[in-house]
Amino acid sequence: MHTDVVDLRAFYASSMGQVARRMIRRQIRLCWPDARGLVVAGLGYAVPFLRPFRDEANRVLAFMTATQGAVFWPWEGPGAVALADEAELPLPDLSVDRILVVHGLETTEKQRAMMREIWRVLSGDGRLLVVVPNRRGLWARADWTPFGHGYPYAAWQLRRVLSDSLFVPQRTEHALFIPPLRSRFSLAWAPAWEEIGQRWFKAFSGVTLVEAVKQVYAGSPLRSGVSLRRRILPVPQDPLPARARLPERRRHTL
Repeated sequence: MHTDVVDLRAFYASSMGQVARRMIRRQIRLCWPDARGLVVAGLGYAVPFLRPFRDEANRVLAFMTATQGAVFWPWEGPGAVALADEAELPLPDLSVDRILVVHGLETTEKQRAMMREIWRVLSGDGRLLVVVPNRRGLWARADWTPFGHGYPYAAWQLRRVLSDSLFVPQRTEHALFIPPLRSRFSLAWAPAWEEIGQRWFKAFSGVTLVEAVKQVYAGSPLRSGVSLRRRILPVPQDPLPARARLPERRRHTL
């Protein structure tokens, strides 16, 4: 099941979404503490976690899928978002140094093709970081959040998917130990929940993060059938003010 991009944007604008963003972003930065001079790309709905890289990376791009739709980002400058097919990314071979996949792998119907495209565009020494709902966590059952949709993964399942796609898993991290409650009291205790969970309850985190590198000696798998022509659709800026955009449910499709 796909989550609409308007719902994703509304979630991360809420108090619960802001807490989730901070907890997950902290682990992403532990994996990638320095992106100076690199090209960083997000796939799925990764924009809440890409902003820290804009100040240091050479270039930051975001690709949103046609099944989810797309919104303009960032609001304060030129757009960096394009609507694309996850199986046909409009990028040259070996052109990206870091790829972050969030709200992408668990909902795609083209898992193998998407992973093949990521392998193709990632540079030889590049790194892939995939964030998915944890099968054993409470957030995978919270269908009022985006983490409660799609196919959740156990850590070993995600590592298996990466290995089968010619990637070598390097490290596994966990985040989002706070219960998926809208209570202000619960949200206020998020840092404490995170510290306790990281120490004692990693198996029950809300999301799992696995970083991987390419098996450059394995070669790229052959494409089957006729290759589609890659197209990139830039996302126009929404003329409405930020507060007026959230209730609007408009989907951009190819």
